Amino acid sequence: MRLSTINRNHNDGTGMPCSPPVTLTLDRGLQLLRAFHADRAPLTNGELAKRTGMSRSSVSRLIATLIHVGFVRRVAEGREFELAPGVFGVGHAYLSTNPITGVAEPLMQRLADRLDVSVALAVPDHLDMLYIAYRYTAGVSTLQLGVGSLLPMGVTAIGRAWLWKQPEASRNGYVEQLLAAAGPKARELRKSIESSFRDLDANGVCMAVGEYQRHAYGIALPVALGRPQTDMALSCGAVDVTRDIASIRARVVPALRETAQELASLLEHLVIPKYGRAAPV
Repeated sequence: MRLSTINRNHNDGTGMPCSPPVTLTLDRGLQLLRAFHADRAPLTNGELAKRTGMSRSSVSRLIATLIHVGFVRRVAEGREFELAPGVFGVGHAYLSTNPITGVAEPLMQRLADRLDVSVALAVPDHLDMLYIAYRYTAGVSTLQLGVGSLLPMGVTAIGRAWLWKQPEASRNGYVEQLLAAAGPKARELRKSIESSFRDLDANGVCMAVGEYQRHAYGIALPVALGRPQTDMALSCGAVDVTRDIASIRARVVPALRETAQELASLLEHLVIPKYGRAAPV
């Protein structure tokens, strides 16, 4: 397979963070791996093409390579594909050297047990949020998520909390790309994002209810961790069909703030590697 490169301009005038020159084939292969989102459902070539914007022929060639190297496998000799153990080997290597996990997860587990929720710490990856730490209680009803899950930035509290903390030019660049990707739902999405930003302006937290998963809620706030300070977001979430928003916020927000402050204090002097990847430009 012939390799070619693309050179992304570091100053595109939008304020968006840009990437250095990358190998195009590798970049597209990684896009395919990211296309297997948090739902963990097998995908066909057509579904992968739709999620990535690539042609079906390109997807077919790249999937063949990813199968060969053990990162993707065919589901029961059918038309669908799923992530293979090779991906998890890379993930295990990351977890074993991640300087955050050992400090963050005990605090997150304590919060999960206290509130009976799931707790996530995430960084951006393109227009998604990547979970780098995740804890939950056995009885909590929520999506089957975990470390490595990707959730859409635009419709989740954890994504909007991270986005709100960014410099204005960068934040606006992300929002415009999220709206462009939303298609006919762009107007509704803009209103929801603006509502979350007003909540963050007033209270330092935001809440999304039923936007990513029916009956599920998420409450999130931005956190700056380590040295140099790295912008992330911390969230609590669960499925609650009653959705008494006022009582949920009254119960969750103080404990979430307390955990975020404690986490920032404990990680104040920890050197944290660069995470995530800028949105495409």
